[in-house]
Amino acid sequence: MPIIISNEQPVKKKLEKENIFVMSQKRASIQDIRPLKIAILNLMPEKQNTELDLYRLLSNTPLQLEITLLRTKTHKSKNESDEYLKKYYKTFEDIKEEKFDGMIITGAPVEHLKFQEVDYFKEFCEIEEWTKKHVTSVINICWASQAALYYHYGINKSELNEKCFGVYLHKIKHRKEPLFRGFDDTFFAPHSRHTKINEDELKKIKELEILAYSKKAGATIIASKDRKQFFITCHLEYDRMRLDTEFKRDKTKNLDIKIPENYYPHDNIYELPILSWRMASQLLYSNWINYYVYQESPYLISSIGEQ
Repeated sequence: MPIIISNEQPVKKKLEKENIFVMSQKRASIQDIRPLKIAILNLMPEKQNTELDLYRLLSNTPLQLEITLLRTKTHKSKNESDEYLKKYYKTFEDIKEEKFDGMIITGAPVEHLKFQEVDYFKEFCEIEEWTKKHVTSVINICWASQAALYYHYGINKSELNEKCFGVYLHKIKHRKEPLFRGFDDTFFAPHSRHTKINEDELKKIKELEILAYSKKAGATIIASKDRKQFFITCHLEYDRMRLDTEFKRDKTKNLDIKIPENYYPHDNIYELPILSWRMASQLLYSNWINYYVYQESPYLISSIGEQ
């Protein structure tokens, strides 16, 4: 799928070096097709790395995607310059009158805080409410999945005794679920979090379904029954080295961190980590774009939210 981004955006050259199809805005404008409008609310500190992770996954179908990058207005980034954010990012105020075919909301390193203590939580809730009438389908990742479940359904998170950190095997609960078309019965996915969702509370909500589960990591992919909201507690978007970076960062800070499970060959941190989740990540995002965005979104984008 061609991703339509600015020629000047720094990640464009990196994507092209990886043989990922990136289309210029000029070329897209002369194709007789309506691009799907996808918003990415990027809550991660190192925004360019997250952009790269997600663009890789959104590039694998023949559809055009027009990406709008969003940031919160109520939080000042310490890792990206104001110049970069002003040039490539918009705020909710800029786009709240628009409609989008799909939206991805990333995780954020704020899980040690209660939801109400996060400086942009009020803005996050306003955006989640806005999606009901302005977006066809939403993927919430990691912290965003926990915060969205709390906002929409009142399900709180709880602290883990030990960080869930590594690559774990997951079992698909519904084989006929379109999100998992092309999957095997099981798949691997990386996790990196100190909190979890209370599964007993999840099971009480009739509007929710647990689609994939791990014995070690718990409920990993949850969806609303209308499939307008997906809640993903893992990081299928991570590249091979992301857990390695997190592990070595925390070791440098002398934090109490264990070697990520099922990641390094023989648990040797000097060997190249095993990449075991790329096929699952590509399939999941391609299936979401096809079955829950493209197939469900009306041709007239103004009609979103009116069904």
